[in-house]
Amino acid sequence: MLSAQELNQLTQQTFAGATYGVFINNQWQGADRTFPVENPATGEVLVTIPDAGAPEAAAAIDAAYAALPAWSALPAIQRADLMRKAAALMLEQRERLATIMTLEQGKPISESRGEIAYAASFLSWFAGEAERVYGQIVPASSANKRILVMRQPVGVCVLITPWNFPAAMLTRKLGPALAAGCTAICKPAEQTPLSALELGRIFIEAGFPPGVVNIVPTSDPVPFSETIFADERVRKISFTGSTEVGRILIANSARTVKRMSMELGGNAPFIIFDDADLIPAVKGAVASKFRNAGQTCICANRIFVQRGIYDRFAEAFTREVAAMPVGNGLQPDSLIGPLIDQPARQKIERHVADATAHGAQILTGGAPLPADHNPTGTFWKPTVLANASSQMLVAQEETFGPVAPLIPFSEEDEVLAQANGTPFGLAAYFYTRDVSRVLRIAERLEFGIIGANDALPSTAQAPFGGVKQSGLGREGGSVGIDEYLEVKYVSLGL
Repeated sequence: MLSAQELNQLTQQTFAGATYGVFINNQWQGADRTFPVENPATGEVLVTIPDAGAPEAAAAIDAAYAALPAWSALPAIQRADLMRKAAALMLEQRERLATIMTLEQGKPISESRGEIAYAASFLSWFAGEAERVYGQIVPASSANKRILVMRQPVGVCVLITPWNFPAAMLTRKLGPALAAGCTAICKPAEQTPLSALELGRIFIEAGFPPGVVNIVPTSDPVPFSETIFADERVRKISFTGSTEVGRILIANSARTVKRMSMELGGNAPFIIFDDADLIPAVKGAVASKFRNAGQTCICANRIFVQRGIYDRFAEAFTREVAAMPVGNGLQPDSLIGPLIDQPARQKIERHVADATAHGAQILTGGAPLPADHNPTGTFWKPTVLANASSQMLVAQEETFGPVAPLIPFSEEDEVLAQANGTPFGLAAYFYTRDVSRVLRIAERLEFGIIGANDALPSTAQAPFGGVKQSGLGREGGSVGIDEYLEVKYVSLGL
């Protein structure tokens, strides 16, 4: 256990001599305003950084557009070499990068270390994909013609990332963009800009040319958004965030018909059938629900348990959850860190109050930590709610916090109707030992990502994305680079 003095010393050492700015053309630039980056575990200001506005957004577009011809013409193997160097540097500097992530985002240090490795894997994976962007020769309909199909970079891309995975969500977009030959402007979330800016240092050290990657932190996204949407040189936008914001971006994109890809909100069902192996199902549900304090787009939001196993599952699950240590993410034993801010806590309070008012019982948790262990008021005890229902707010909305509602069910058709009864379709999970059921349920669940006896399905080599109102397009996997490529055909007369 680290003392308060040791935590303070670690924070000071981490940022000793560090300077941050708007990252354009491989240089740190200032802005007319600044904004503070706070530690959600303590409320202290970590650093104050330049707050970009419309002029900085325009300068980033200029830089990316100027760098595009040379970067897209660079042989793919050379782009891949630079990406692999950046991935290797991330792993070499993992401890520092993980510490910064925990300080600005709050997640346990063990999770931050894992995220840095996960983030580096997207650069490594797409470095390989850069070397495999193939064209085609299509049989023509006449003897004196040949049809050639080319795949070329879309152009300047804007990548907008969330606060919950500040490194991995950036490289999951940057990896395919850079591999395809695009240049990029990155806008990190205002709560967690430091992880992105640290990657700017990595790209300089790896040898990336100026202007290929630009990072524009801002506390007010409106001037930034207005600038990028009005500029026809910006050809593509990739966004990860809420469905509400996604709708606005889609509407704004119509003015210049920009290409869009989006990973939006979720409401993931986690289904445990009677024939599931109990212990793996319990551990899987805990891992899915409580990773990053439940602040993930694909975490279990509704846990459906078949009645034949409900009581045994609830008992074992509650025992595991009640034992999870809550505290500052830099403490080695912490498994649950703080929520990102007060609105996040208020949403959880509203969901728990609504559930108990409608008959749910609190099996563990259900309240914030005591004030003497809760300096920011954002530490919430991991919570299990028994006898929840699909009509409660906790099942209707994405909670985005460490609250697990257990919903009993009887029949397969019943639970599928409830699981699919949402406008969202990002991720879903189920546990069963019946092979026929595995295929049957996987086919019938209306979600883009399915974990069958697997609570942690995310990986760089698989396509990640949702259906319905959970998004457009896919990130990761062999199809991930397609989002950053245009298809052109040449009809050649002989």
